[in-house]
Amino acid sequence: MNEQTKILVIGAAGQIGVELTLALRRKYGAENVFASDVVKEPKALKETGPWQNLDVLRADILHSRIIRLGITEIYMLAATLSATGEQDPRKAWKLNMDGLINVLDIAREEKIKLFWPSSIAVHAPTSTVYGISKAAGECWCQYYFDKYGVDVRSLRYPGLISYKTQPGGGTTDYAVDIFHSALEKKVYKCFLKEDTRLPMMYMPDAVRATIRLMEAAPERIENRMSYDVSAMSFTPAELYESIKGFCPEFQISYEPDHRQRIADTWPATVGDLEAREDWGWRPEYNLTMMVNDMLVKLEDIKMKQKIEDLESVGVL
Repeated sequence: MNEQTKILVIGAAGQIGVELTLALRRKYGAENVFASDVVKEPKALKETGPWQNLDVLRADILHSRIIRLGITEIYMLAATLSATGEQDPRKAWKLNMDGLINVLDIAREEKIKLFWPSSIAVHAPTSTVYGISKAAGECWCQYYFDKYGVDVRSLRYPGLISYKTQPGGGTTDYAVDIFHSALEKKVYKCFLKEDTRLPMMYMPDAVRATIRLMEAAPERIENRMSYDVSAMSFTPAELYESIKGFCPEFQISYEPDHRQRIADTWPATVGDLEAREDWGWRPEYNLTMMVNDMLVKLEDIKMKQKIEDLESVGVL
């Protein structure tokens, strides 16, 4: 990155957006990374760098703001996820598809490098409007690269696990919810079957993969649709047993709901040889390492919150 590079993260309030924005600010300087969303600025991003209230569906305003800020790289993360999208498919399609095309058009006109996340949902695209939109989005990315030379790059994220933000309506959200329940309630009711194996990734690995892909030389990016990346695959039962090793009193039950039908269409594992060979992808976290880090970090957050609550009422 040179001194003139300016980054815009669209959808920065989401699960990926918060941690990616913070990582980009640490790496490239807070003043060079603009976070944006249609919702209120998350607490985790406050006072760490500039914030913009932007709607990706309002293309003219978005375009003019990008020009005014001198943006040279965009991370386009705004989307409605799988389970949430099924509640209003047309609304999900509009955000996921029109939002991407708006940003692709701006990237073409202003010669901006673009990152857009795809998903393991493309392996069974017709199971959800989310999968349909991600499969179509990959084709649009390839089209804009072939026809207009847009430097667009993409990853197919597996299920993502983070301690910094709450889940956003995805089918793999159980793998985040379960940690909060283990620490707070000591019981958890899982919405997937105990033997449902899905590809997963700890957020620090997802952030590293995203930045590594964006920093790779253009000639190393052979795939302009989307790269599969993987780190681990596990079932709810295996995740429970790993957590139980740290929280012996923790109990789980299983009551599959509509999200089970979605999960059943997704692959149990994905291969990422192409990403490893093209731009050197390697995960750092396995299941045990991720569980240990999640529990430690969540305990720290709980303790800090208790101290803040006591201070607010004058006890401390």
